[in-house]
Amino acid sequence: MGLEQVATTTVTSAVSSVTLNGISDDSVYKLVISDFIPSTDAQDMKIRVVQSGTPNTSANYDLASVLIRSDTSAGSDQHENATSLDTSTAIGNDTGECANFIFYIYNAYSGSEYTFLTQEAVQQSHTALTLGRQGGGLFNGFSSVTGIQMFAGSGDIANGRFTLFRIT
Repeated sequence: MGLEQVATTTVTSAVSSVTLNGISDDSVYKLVISDFIPSTDAQDMKIRVVQSGTPNTSANYDLASVLIRSDTSAGSDQHENATSLDTSTAIGNDTGECANFIFYIYNAYSGSEYTFLTQEAVQQSHTALTLGRQGGGLFNGFSSVTGIQMFAGSGDIANGRFTLFRIT
């Protein structure tokens, strides 16, 4: 097994979103995001699937995650029928505050199965709280996904490196 880089973008000044296209077959894809920083403090990073060049904003996203916190016991996060996957918790934008993510994306190109993903993340929140997140999400639509869009819950993305790989 190996990794083939499909698309990459580095953000160093504010943009409203990042879209990585290149999902072109039924392979498993790996999305790696490092040093994600929102321009507005205490924002979550959200994800949508892209179909035929357009992010899908329908209420077809479900997510469940376990939160591993440095200040208390573990918690959970879940949502159903949302318009995106909310993949973090109040990411900070002060010095040293950022988030890093690894997602594995399954069944994306198939138009006959739901697209789902697994998530591993670690972040420094706006209150300097360290959080880990393990979980999964689902887009419950039956049409081919060709890319992934990332954006902040409010405001722009100030910084980050976004890379999509095909697992070969």
